[in-house]
Amino acid sequence: MKELDLLKKDWQKNTNSFEQVSEIEIYKMIHKKSSSIVKWIFIISILEVLLWTSLNVCFSSDDYLKKMNHEEIILYLDIFNYFSYGVMLVFIYFFYKNYVTISATVSTKQLMKDILKTRKTVQYYVWYNLGMIVLSSIIAFYITFAYNPEMNVLKNQITTNGKAMAITIGFLILTTLVFFGAFWLFYRVVYGILLRRLYANYKELKKIDL
Repeated sequence: MKELDLLKKDWQKNTNSFEQVSEIEIYKMIHKKSSSIVKWIFIISILEVLLWTSLNVCFSSDDYLKKMNHEEIILYLDIFNYFSYGVMLVFIYFFYKNYVTISATVSTKQLMKDILKTRKTVQYYVWYNLGMIVLSSIIAFYITFAYNPEMNVLKNQITTNGKAMAITIGFLILTTLVFFGAFWLFYRVVYGILLRRLYANYKELKKIDL
C-alpha cells in the first residue's frame, strides 16, 4: 500500500479543487489491487484442486481395498470424492464470478460489498475444506481399522485392554489434529494474507466513502 499512502499524502498537500481527482485516483488503485487479489484467490483454488487430484491419482486406495477383498467400498469412496470435487468446483465458480464482478465494478459502495462478499466466500471455502479433511481422516481410520486384517491383533487388544483402547483413540485424535493444524496453517498463510490485503482495501474505501 506504499503507492496509496504516497498518493494520499499528495492529496492532503493540494487544494480542495484537487480533492475529487485524488479520490478517483485512489479508487482506481484500490480497485486494481482488489481485482488482482481476487484473481489470485481464483488461481490458487484451481491449483489446489489440481494438487488434490494428483495426490488421489498417485495414492489411490483402490488397490489397497482390492487387496483386502473389499472392492464394494470403492464405489462409496468414489461418490464421496465426486461430491467433494463438485463442491470445490462450485466454490471455484464463485471465485471466478467474484473476480469478474469486482473487475467490472465502478461504484465505491458496490466494490466494498463485493470485497466483503469475496472474503465471506473464501472463509466458507476454507472451513469446508478443513471439515472435509477431518471427515476424510475419520473415514480412512475406520476403513483401515475395520477391514485391514493386520488390525486384528490391535482389535483384540482393545476389546480386552482399556489402556490399549485409550492409547489408540488418543493416537487417532492426535493424528487428526496434526493434519487439521497443518492444513489450517496452510490456509492461514496462503488465503489469510490475501484476505488481510483485501480487507485493508475495504478500510481504505470506507475512508473515501465517508
